[in-house]
Amino acid sequence: MSYYSVLAVTPTNEDWIPDYIGPANALVAQYGGQYLARTATHERVEGEGEDVALRIVIQWPSREAAIGFMNDPNYAPHLQARTAGSISHHVLIEGKDDLA
Repeated sequence: MSYYSVLAVTPTNEDWIPDYIGPANALVAQYGGQYLARTATHERVEGEGEDVALRIVIQWPSREAAIGFMNDPNYAPHLQARTAGSISHHVLIEGKDDLA
């Protein structure tokens, strides 16, 4: 079953970004992930809250793949840089319909 990482990221500084993109791309691919969206082009159509700079959606082949990516020792320094240099929220969603 597919899982989806949904991230809201607002950089507080951009120093980490150039060193983050390449390794993150490679590790996402290594774990079978596929970026469905990485964009600053988004709009709120319902509700209230703080605006974020970037929305990212990654499709994973399984929960294990998503967690494997997040826990990969090669990702650890990049995750640390992203969380230190941004306000980030990451939700992992199981691709199922509990209301069907």
